[in-house]
Amino acid sequence: MTTLAERARAYLQDGPRPSLDIVREVMGLARANLAVSERLAVALLGADPRFSCDREGCWALVPEPAWLGVPLDDVRFAVVDVETTGMRARDGDRITEIAVVHVDGPRLAVAFESLVNPGRPIPWRIAALTGITDRQVAMAPTFDALADRLQAALAGRVFVAHNARFDWAFVSAELERATGYPPRMPKLCTVRLTRRLVPELTRRSLDSVMVYFGLETDRRHRAGGDAVVTAKALLRLIRRAEERGLRTWEDLAQLSRTNQA
Repeated sequence: MTTLAERARAYLQDGPRPSLDIVREVMGLARANLAVSERLAVALLGADPRFSCDREGCWALVPEPAWLGVPLDDVRFAVVDVETTGMRARDGDRITEIAVVHVDGPRLAVAFESLVNPGRPIPWRIAALTGITDRQVAMAPTFDALADRLQAALAGRVFVAHNARFDWAFVSAELERATGYPPRMPKLCTVRLTRRLVPELTRRSLDSVMVYFGLETDRRHRAGGDAVVTAKALLRLIRRAEERGLRTWEDLAQLSRTNQA
């Protein structure tokens, strides 16, 4: 299912368009007048950082940032954690909870957090680990209903997670199912960064990293708690990278790509 925001994104690929065109062509309201169209366009796109509106009332896509040469302090990160029904992102398992923490310089802010109705039972072993039960998610929104808000929280940022391959596999699979489009954004794994920047730490689980850096949370194995401590770990890893002379996004990305075994 393609969301309205994704349809608007595809529609605006060819260039800016006025609210009236967006409402008529994207939302299918052929008889909408200008005043109604302006209100509807703002309601649909106004809070989404992927879109901008000029003084003439034309909407356009905000260009994705070019990270080439960007100092580390200016890179905007989206630290993500997901809880799931299992390990198979494209073979039956689904997200049960997701959180996004924005990291802008030294500042952290929880940008998105929600339980998710996975549409399938949660295995008892996973429920015991996370505390997330079938009853808790029964009234939670489905991923389809959250997709636009999640994409807005990720837009224009670098995707970060502890074992990013796992979290990215689920987020990308869910977004593609919900919108019809695979997400595209740079990615960074704090496990790989830890391997390169903290070689003395032989175990690189999130628990081990938390102990090493003196981080705490009372919400371990919940998306919000794990995303916050991962974001704090990221800041400490960036500090180490800067002490080694790394200054830009390319420096950090190259370090992460090295020695990925």
